[in-house]
Amino acid sequence: MPFMTWQATAQSAPDAGSIQAALVQRGASVPAQDLTHWIMRSLDHQGLPFVVVDKREARVFVFDRDGRMLGTAPALLGLAKGDDGIKDLGDRPLAQIKPEERTTPAGRYLAQLDRNSLGQTIIWVDYEQAISMHPVRSLNPREQRLERLASPSVHDNRISYGCINVPVQFWRSVVLPAFRGTPGLVYVMPEVQALASVFIGLKVQKEAAAK
Repeated sequence: MPFMTWQATAQSAPDAGSIQAALVQRGASVPAQDLTHWIMRSLDHQGLPFVVVDKREARVFVFDRDGRMLGTAPALLGLAKGDDGIKDLGDRPLAQIKPEERTTPAGRYLAQLDRNSLGQTIIWVDYEQAISMHPVRSLNPREQRLERLASPSVHDNRISYGCINVPVQFWRSVVLPAFRGTPGLVYVMPEVQALASVFIGLKVQKEAAAK
C-alpha cells in the first residue's frame, strides 16, 4: 500500500467523519481506528503530533496536531512477540539482548527527535528501553530489512531489537516534518493484551458509552 506524502499546509481541523474516512481509505484496522478516535475525542495527544503503531498489522500512521493523517507506511518491529519491555536494555550491548527480549513494548510515549550514539537522527520513543523510531538501515544483508518492508506480508516484519523501522522516504517526507521543532506522542498498540488494557482511557470511554 503506498503511503501519503506529507502536506505542509494545514487547514481547519478535520471532523470525526473526515478522520474516519482517512483511516478507512488508508486501510487502518478497526482497533487502530478506535484508538485514533479516542485520542482525538479525549484530546489525549495534548495538541501534539502523534503516531499510531499497529503492531499486528506492522504499520504506522502519522498525524498532525489537529488529527489530520499525514501518511502511513509499513514498519519493521521487534523480533519477539509481546507487549512488555525491559528497562535495562539501553545499558546492554546488542549482543547481550536475547531473541525473546527483542519486543516493541506497547504503550503511550512522549517522544522527540534526537540523535543516537552514532550521531544519527532518530525519535526516542523510550530511552530507558532503548526503543526508537528511525529509517530502516540495511547493515546486515542477511536480515533483508528492505525486502521485508517491501513485502506485502506482515509476517516477515519482525526483525528488529525492538525499534520501529520505517521506509527512508517516509521518514524524510512525513515523520521528520511532523516532529521537527516539537515533541509528539507515539502510541504503540498491543498484540497480546487487549487494547483497552493498555490504554485505560479508551476502556473508561467505552464503559461510559455503554451505560
